[in-house]
Amino acid sequence: MIGAAPTSLRARYALAMLAWLIAGLVLIGVSASALFRRHVEGVFHAELEEHLVELVGLSTGGHGRLQLSRPLSDPRYGVGGSGYYWQINRQGRAVLRSPSLGAARLPDLPEDGHAISHRRDRGPSGPVMVYAVASGSGADHLHFQIATDLRHMDRVVAAFQQDLLAWLAASALLLIAGALVALRFATRPLDRLAASIARVRAGQDRRMGTAWPAEIQPLAQDLDRLIESREAMVAAARIEAGNLAHGLRTALAILTDEAETLADQPAGQTLLAQCTAMARRLDWHLARARAAAGQGAITETALPDAIAPLLSAMQRLHAARHIGFSAAGPAVRLAIDPEAFAEILSNLLDNAGKWAGSTVHVDWQADGGAVAISVTDDGPGIPADTVAQLWQPGVRLDESMPGHGLGLAIALDLAQVANGQLTLGPRPDGRPGTRARLSLAMA
Repeated sequence: MIGAAPTSLRARYALAMLAWLIAGLVLIGVSASALFRRHVEGVFHAELEEHLVELVGLSTGGHGRLQLSRPLSDPRYGVGGSGYYWQINRQGRAVLRSPSLGAARLPDLPEDGHAISHRRDRGPSGPVMVYAVASGSGADHLHFQIATDLRHMDRVVAAFQQDLLAWLAASALLLIAGALVALRFATRPLDRLAASIARVRAGQDRRMGTAWPAEIQPLAQDLDRLIESREAMVAAARIEAGNLAHGLRTALAILTDEAETLADQPAGQTLLAQCTAMARRLDWHLARARAAAGQGAITETALPDAIAPLLSAMQRLHAARHIGFSAAGPAVRLAIDPEAFAEILSNLLDNAGKWAGSTVHVDWQADGGAVAISVTDDGPGIPADTVAQLWQPGVRLDESMPGHGLGLAIALDLAQVANGQLTLGPRPDGRPGTRARLSLAMA
């Protein structure tokens, strides 16, 4: 494999268009140059043949007294080094020559009767085109030759080729610019398709719609069907999870009541402990099921709008301890389902409120393509050697605190499903307390 193919459709089309354009312009340049050379050669041949006929017509005098009645009409035959020559031979010897030849002479050509012949040969200053014809017989048999340097024709062709090259280059630039504009116009539906998919991902649109070109319409329809199928699957999964939770919780409640009546017996204590563990495990798996159902949910969450109701709920939940909840940060949009974000942050706020002395503060800031959200409390803090244990379901540092020890584990699972990160540690300002730091991608 020589190289990887371009991954962009525009790049592939542009390369193909550029290759075709270059090939076409090269073909035009070569064929136009060849046609022009053939035309110029035709003009030169016609001109030399006319001059040859004129030379024969101007020749007068008999044996030993050959002369021209007047110079040829083209003055270049009288200028030395002009590249235009004529010569009259008698019996292989030049008896008359054009002043332009000086001391040089044209090569003798084989005679072809009294018909006009021509050929390329070496001249006084380079290749020449020679026209020749024979006239008379015996002592008055003459061989007329007229020639011109091929450099004159080459110069005309070279000038044309130079102009042609400049014209082809300008045409190539104009054609490439026009083709790029046409390419941009032709691929605009692809940009609209990407923007429409992004709006569906962000929850701004529910469907792709129908206003698409015929080539893209089938893809848009298939995407709508896929979205409908996924929504149906998620809705069915949530209903089944709710039904399962209701059925299991009812059975667990009955078992727990029975276990409590036998709490004074070892078997009853064992049964009660197992029921409690089952309840915790049920909450844990239901949270994971909700996370899996929402995985890849193509929505986004806006801050600070999504945080305000959570702070209000936590303010009421921890009103007995007079814990103050506050938040500050810029307006941003997160690439996460609002329900998943609410569950993550409510667990973090609830955990902070249980341990806080008087305040819990939430702040966030954008960093590149991510948003870092910090939940900070002024409680006693968490020992560094116990942080890893807190992520495990059912682990609680203080059994006297209400709860089942699932909040942080659920929050971590939901954060990971959303391709985010969640960490716990001491406050960065060195004061007593704990900071939970949640990092999520920006929408």
